[in-house]
Amino acid sequence: MMRRLLMCGVAIAAFFAADGARAQGPMQITPPAARPPASIPNKPAKKPVVAKKPALKKSIEPNVAKPAASLPAAPSAFAPEQVPAAPFVAPEKMPAQPSLSQQAALQPQQSPQGDVAFGAFQRGYYLEAFKDASRRASEQGDPVAMTLLGELYANGNGVAKDERKALAWFSLAADRGDRQAIFALAMFRFAGRGGAQDQAEAAALLDKAAKLGHVAAAYNLALLYLEGQQVRQDIARAAELLRGAADAGSPEAQYALATLYKEGNGVAKDPVAAAKLLAAAARSGNEAAQVEYAIALFNGTGIAKDEIAAAALFRKAALKGNAVAQNRFARILATGRGLPADPVAATKWHTIAKAGGASDVWLENFMQGLKDTDRAAGENAARLWLAHAAPRS
Repeated sequence: MMRRLLMCGVAIAAFFAADGARAQGPMQITPPAARPPASIPNKPAKKPVVAKKPALKKSIEPNVAKPAASLPAAPSAFAPEQVPAAPFVAPEKMPAQPSLSQQAALQPQQSPQGDVAFGAFQRGYYLEAFKDASRRASEQGDPVAMTLLGELYANGNGVAKDERKALAWFSLAADRGDRQAIFALAMFRFAGRGGAQDQAEAAALLDKAAKLGHVAAAYNLALLYLEGQQVRQDIARAAELLRGAADAGSPEAQYALATLYKEGNGVAKDPVAAAKLLAAAARSGNEAAQVEYAIALFNGTGIAKDEIAAAALFRKAALKGNAVAQNRFARILATGRGLPADPVAATKWHTIAKAGGASDVWLENFMQGLKDTDRAAGENAARLWLAHAAPRS
């Protein structure tokens, strides 16, 4: 299943070193088969009753349909999975990656005067944004203003949080063709926020928003095609959607498309194209891409070999709390590849990585060969780091 082939989380890679002896061959880091970067929620047990969309009235508040029953808080529609890692240095669970936002990233209205409501929203003046958006929605039927009102109600910015009202405003704006509202409405339908869950409608809304050029909608729709949920599985179509989103600058799409190019899944296998996409996503701060790109740099896969640059990327991701990067960085420090050897620091990062689930027999043996003072210093440094590190969500 595609759920087991490609994931938005950190791709696992392994160092191959024979008993740690450099003379027996160069150390290599080899990533395993890619897994999906995200997943789709399970289908509902029965077809839900969809709340009727309110008609725009003179009053600023749209009519809100009462939900048939209260629904528990739903997780992100595209929350990453926690899956077993690859052999050799396999953490039991992957560290969680930031999930794709369920809300549209609002853009200002295209007008010579600019968008006053959106400008106030960006500056955190939510009441001002609400008043101006309310006036425009009521007097002009402005779908951009309606989408902004949905956003304010969805997150409780300047007004009491009310997902039913958010759903109503998103529905009004979507009926008027606003692509951001269409995407937001799709995510509400996936999660059952503000009303009944309806994944079939959500998938159709994603397709509509993607055709209108919404980048996040194209990315999420690609995930549906990868999984074969609500649509017929079509890896080539998924790659096409990911390519468009990647070209538009989506780091998540860049990373996902890179994994397809690495495996030749839905596209011709192309390590050079994969490395370029990983580099772009890594520059945008995608943690999974940073680890994968560091692996490519270390091994010279699709790009010129650069162990120093790889070490820098492993360190960057390790400092963010990525257990896989912490393990690789410990290996770097233990072997002196890309950075001067530092057994104390290697012990520190191995201990930290192990606490995050990334065990490593080779590094355990390496630690046993150290002086007691060096091993103790590294373990003490790890305890101090772990005591002050912010917990990962």
